[in-house]
Amino acid sequence: MTLTPDQTAEIDAARAAESRTLRPVSPGMEARLYTAHPVLDHGFVRVIDYMGDDSAIVQAARVSYGRGTKKVSDDAGLIAYLMRHWHSTPFEMCEVKFHVKLPIFVARQWIRHRTANVNEISARYSILDREFYIPAPENLAAQSASNRQGRGEALEGDEAQRVLDWLRDDATRAYDHYEAMLGQEGQQGLARELARMNLPANVYTQWYWKCDLHNLFHFLRLRADPHAQFEIRVYAEAMAEITADWVPLAYAAFEDYRMGGAQLSAKGVKVLKRRLRGEVVSQEDSGMSKGEWREFEGVWG
Repeated sequence: MTLTPDQTAEIDAARAAESRTLRPVSPGMEARLYTAHPVLDHGFVRVIDYMGDDSAIVQAARVSYGRGTKKVSDDAGLIAYLMRHWHSTPFEMCEVKFHVKLPIFVARQWIRHRTANVNEISARYSILDREFYIPAPENLAAQSASNRQGRGEALEGDEAQRVLDWLRDDATRAYDHYEAMLGQEGQQGLARELARMNLPANVYTQWYWKCDLHNLFHFLRLRADPHAQFEIRVYAEAMAEITADWVPLAYAAFEDYRMGGAQLSAKGVKVLKRRLRGEVVSQEDSGMSKGEWREFEGVWG
């Protein structure tokens, strides 16, 4: 992770300033505020602001005043019930705003989650930094033979080094040309909005990403999953750790029912009931496709 002296000073100043408030705050999130958590080689995630905590979810579900006289165990039970039965609205009462520095190709995958408010740095007005994502050697892999959008075995030796050299050289050359095209002393130069098209997809960009808790959980369920692409998964994992400190009761329910749970189709329910009655069920008489059956067996054996 790379922070400029100005950015470090800004973070230190923000963390040193304290404001009194009447609204409920999350101690876990207060400890996280403004701090930049490193991701990949030059990226980071940090919380800029947030609204609500576990009590806000409970309050919205009960439509009550204040925290009331309920015990923490009662709140945990209610939040688990809401998660279990897919009652999403109370979770929308909590919001968080992240500042994220990430490679452009990760941002283009991330932006598919259209349930957030996003403001990205504009290369029409700003000159992007000379920072590129270069994978660690252990994260270089061939195309998977069984998954069209996944990775297979890791590259090794000379082949891995050749790929790393190309990635670094190509990114450096493209940025050199980007810089040279911009207006310099004694040269009119190309407009920034045109020069930026020469930048590679592994150049870092930055954005503010604001999302409610319900949609953040949806993002984490997909992107913190072991099957997600590594480069976006590490961001999701960092955000998951922050979220666990922010709303511990809600995150525990999310881990239990979404990340650690399993969803069954109607056919899957029938097969499971038949198995519990002692029947031997095969894919051919299950009504499932081969892909569905493979996924079913992956969870239920």
